[in-house]
Amino acid sequence: MSPQNSNHQLMFRAVQVSLFGNILLFVLKVTALISVNSLAIATDLGITVVGLIVSAILYYSVKLANRPADLLHNYGYGKIEHVCEALEGIVLIGIAIAMSFQAMTHFVHPVALAAPWLGFGFSVIGAAVNFAGAAWIISLGKRCRSPAVHAEGTHYQLEGFISLTVAGSFLVTVFLSLTSLRAWAVYLDPAATLAVSFFIAFPSFQIAKRAFVKLLDVSIEEEGKMEVIKLLGKYIHQCCEFRDIRSRSSGRTNYVELKLVVPPSTSLPDAHRLASSMEADLRANISECEATVIVVPCTENCVSHEASRELVEN
Repeated sequence: MSPQNSNHQLMFRAVQVSLFGNILLFVLKVTALISVNSLAIATDLGITVVGLIVSAILYYSVKLANRPADLLHNYGYGKIEHVCEALEGIVLIGIAIAMSFQAMTHFVHPVALAAPWLGFGFSVIGAAVNFAGAAWIISLGKRCRSPAVHAEGTHYQLEGFISLTVAGSFLVTVFLSLTSLRAWAVYLDPAATLAVSFFIAFPSFQIAKRAFVKLLDVSIEEEGKMEVIKLLGKYIHQCCEFRDIRSRSSGRTNYVELKLVVPPSTSLPDAHRLASSMEADLRANISECEATVIVVPCTENCVSHEASRELVEN
């Protein structure tokens, strides 16, 4: 099986894990919300609903991202993964803002929790599902190098910490209800909601920011750049120079383009073989790489040019 087909299978497996996990979490948190009537659980449920919708979008995005290039999209559909990643970050930020305002309202008009012990149990189970799913999805995301899958794994991980925060608030509520401070217990639910909202706001902003930067054709990662420089050094004595070295990433795919300047004495077949060899090396050493090397004849008084002219004259 080719590495590309293997990556496609890993991506679909990650999406299936995400979709199944979000369905399970949705049922669990709806049951918890009905049983406990907690604003913090409502916030957690809202995040799960977003995750469920994004999982469905991610399934379509993965199918679309794996389409080959065509006349309308000459570089393929890889950027759809960044669109999905940005969408997830933006919606999570929206939930954080909305639930923060709702928490402020509950501080003014507090509502007692129906069954905090049940809320604690549901939240702990939800956290366990989230952390197990996050470990699996992030592992698959690293193997297939998909930014959208990695963002979904981060979402799962984030949701797990949120569920633990909510579980902690329920535990403290139960403790306070057994003391003289029971009157303060009604404020823990909106306080936990505020904490959760602030907790998800910053990483959600980072997810959206990273996605938007990549949508603007950011160059490949530093490791890839160093690999390009190392490979070009291998060919430096077979040409005059390299020009217009450019790179960009689109989804999982890295694109590297450059101009190979060769001496005038170099025949077209030799120049073509050299360019093809460079492209093959770049593809072999940089993950998911599409390399384009354009051959350009030397027109300047460089050392290689002078040497080739002397060779022709002799």
